[in-house]
Amino acid sequence: MSLRLYDTGTRSVRTFEPLEEGRVGMYVCGATPQASPHIGHLRSGVIYDVLLRWLRASGYDVLFARNVTDIDDKIIAVSAERGVPWFAIAEGNQRVFTRGYDTLGCLPPTIEPRATGHVPEMIVLMRRLIEKGHAYAAGGDVYFDVKSWADEYGSLSNQRLENMRSAGDTPNEDAKRDPRDFALWKGAKPGEPAWETPWGPGRPGWHLECSAMATKYLGPTFDIHGGGVDLIFPHHENEIAQSRAAGDGFARYWLHNGLLTVDGEKMSKSVGNVVLLTDLLDRARPAEVRYYLVAAHYRSLMDYTDAALTEAVSAYQRIEGFVTRATELVGAAEPGAVPDAFAGAMNDDLGVPQALAVLHETVREGNAALASGDGDAVRAHLAAVRAMADVLGLDPLSPQWRRTGEDDLRPVVDALVSVALEQRQAARARKDYAAADAIRDGLTEAGILVEDTPQGPRWELKRD
Repeated sequence: MSLRLYDTGTRSVRTFEPLEEGRVGMYVCGATPQASPHIGHLRSGVIYDVLLRWLRASGYDVLFARNVTDIDDKIIAVSAERGVPWFAIAEGNQRVFTRGYDTLGCLPPTIEPRATGHVPEMIVLMRRLIEKGHAYAAGGDVYFDVKSWADEYGSLSNQRLENMRSAGDTPNEDAKRDPRDFALWKGAKPGEPAWETPWGPGRPGWHLECSAMATKYLGPTFDIHGGGVDLIFPHHENEIAQSRAAGDGFARYWLHNGLLTVDGEKMSKSVGNVVLLTDLLDRARPAEVRYYLVAAHYRSLMDYTDAALTEAVSAYQRIEGFVTRATELVGAAEPGAVPDAFAGAMNDDLGVPQALAVLHETVREGNAALASGDGDAVRAHLAAVRAMADVLGLDPLSPQWRRTGEDDLRPVVDALVSVALEQRQAARARKDYAAADAIRDGLTEAGILVEDTPQGPRWELKRD
């Protein structure tokens, strides 16, 4: 089954056919770092990381660009409020975003362009639009003329131009030919950052930035453009308009992930329900948080609750538990090919919930093989589980998820625990179950969990 993806542009699930065989160009709208990322931002990062991993697992060479909007009205507002330079706000928060992506096991993008480094490309794009009659300079600003593109404007968001409100993106609304025209360039204001252009000093509009960066690195036409559903209008609608009006084919498939709410409400500082990654890491390990963010379908609205996170923790630990026990028995079998059912689920618009069902069924079968002592079956199931988990960024044997120092510590603890386990086995043999239980309880208090298996007792360190 070929990969099929839901394309917002056609409002249908389409078979994915890349522009160039074996290669994929993918652009995803990244951070506007006016503040630290909340888990909604990081959900988006994890979702497109899974897409990246699946494309690569499917044999594609992927050029993945994820931008940083490091100049924006919001960043300037925070800068003024705190009395901190705008670039310090952007850089500091972007580092937090990067740490968040890394903590959750996201692979780095091929390129992470910053808006402020691409003003020359933006100037060229504006000039092309002005020359084609789709943009104009007025009052120090440069605007896109939406009426010049009226037949297509609104196609992505399924809106009609006559039903749209004013863009409301500059204080110079009187300078516009039409209040719905959006700013490509904003004229300089006292105390704000500015760059020189043929139309005067100023700074770029949000939409112009992404079009310039996407086409610089992926070409005038590329395969996939992704982002949250909240970006469909106006951001992505305006990207399409300005790029295609300039003569570029731009993105061929538009993917949009659902948002994340908290107990049924949109995250908001005013409500006080913003959940940061650090909040979740107080309750779960990074791999468990990633499992939680991966588990729902990418297009679904996801509602955070503590109970849902707890359920995800248990689900990941079932995978981890099998992989750990199987590795102890047969060694770390290298990931093999994913089962057909898993591949079918992933190819069906990244059906991660169905793919996880296949993964957990394989874990159950693997546990049964462990119970029967069938080493060959254990090895086969371990290879399949690792392959599926790796696609989702959840392989427990990945260096990303191994606890620091555990491998070095294990031989030392093993030598100490083995004596206690021999004493426990001796107590059980003479039917002194009270003594056996006391030894086990003592190990538990020391942070060492003992499990009786058909192959004999095994231990592991208690998880945080």
